[in-house]
Amino acid sequence: ATTDTNRVARDGVFISPAGLQVNGVVDSSAEGLLVLASPDPMEQHLYQIANDGTTIALTSGESWNTAVADGSTFVLATANSISPRVDYQVVHHSGTHAISSHAQTPNVIIKTNFSSVCATQLRTCVFWPTGHVPGSQKLPVIMSPYGGPHAQMVTHICGAHASDQWLADQGFAVVVVDGRGTPGRGPAWERLIKQDLAMGILADQVSALHALGDQLPDLDLDRVGIVGWSFGGYLAALAVLERPDVFHCAVAGAPVTEWRLYDTAYSERYLGDPHESAEVYDQSSLLTRAEKLQRPLLLIHGLADDNVLVAHTLQFSSALLAAGRNHSVLPLSGVTHMTPQEVVAENLLKTEVEFFRTHLQIAGPGSIGVSGPTP
Repeated sequence: ATTDTNRVARDGVFISPAGLQVNGVVDSSAEGLLVLASPDPMEQHLYQIANDGTTIALTSGESWNTAVADGSTFVLATANSISPRVDYQVVHHSGTHAISSHAQTPNVIIKTNFSSVCATQLRTCVFWPTGHVPGSQKLPVIMSPYGGPHAQMVTHICGAHASDQWLADQGFAVVVVDGRGTPGRGPAWERLIKQDLAMGILADQVSALHALGDQLPDLDLDRVGIVGWSFGGYLAALAVLERPDVFHCAVAGAPVTEWRLYDTAYSERYLGDPHESAEVYDQSSLLTRAEKLQRPLLLIHGLADDNVLVAHTLQFSSALLAAGRNHSVLPLSGVTHMTPQEVVAENLLKTEVEFFRTHLQIAGPGSIGVSGPTP
């Protein structure tokens, strides 16, 4: 295990062990701390750490746990990679009590296929159409990354991938990769994206895709699309701009297209002061790359987005038009950053599928894959 980990200290002395990635403190007392930490990037567990460094894991297995505490009581939520169900428990000195869940079960059977690839052990997950028989046919590939800081996609949280599985069931192999800069792998891993939110991050997606292609002959690397939202939307657009030899079309939802337009604290943390690092900002901008577009690109943006403002997509679209590059823009009236409206979210998935069917040259439902209701 790596020793490059985020650790907790008391009175200037580390009390959490090296190799245990501490993600957050849930509660503290005179005797020690209750923390959420990861022994492996794909897992998160609850630990009790005494002031003398004695560490006890309160959860275990291939699962992802979160908790909130108030005095002697805490609520624990546990997800795993087998079932979309999340189990909730109230833990008190009087005992442990389960909380009933009335959440709906997704209309898809989610099957995760994890692996680590490349020398840097990039975590990946591949989703196949339900019932796909290995070796029976080559499938067009859709990469579905987030790829940026503060969010992991390849974890033991089955329910987070309902839309990925549904997309796979339409006749695609869906690939998810966590590259450099994503959480869970230590400070040095995060700092690899300093002054570069573009090429290094994209390189990890490409390297992982090629490594998986070597291992899985059913992946058709001659037909690869990419879809993402927010930072993932930025990465999807960047992919077709910089690597049209790898990516044949892209759907970019709510993309950051110019980091000078995004939150000051976020942008400057990674890229520095824009007045002092103008070249760094230009190198991570999509606007400066507009003339490179050769592949089909669909931009989607909520007009009420108060996180990544619609100005990002409008300026990028203007730059593409000025460069004479064809593209499509789908504006979503009244929609904010994460499309919370159920009908909009469902129809967006269907729109994405039709876009990929058209540009990856596959037939509609019944000819390839398994169609069905959205998750």
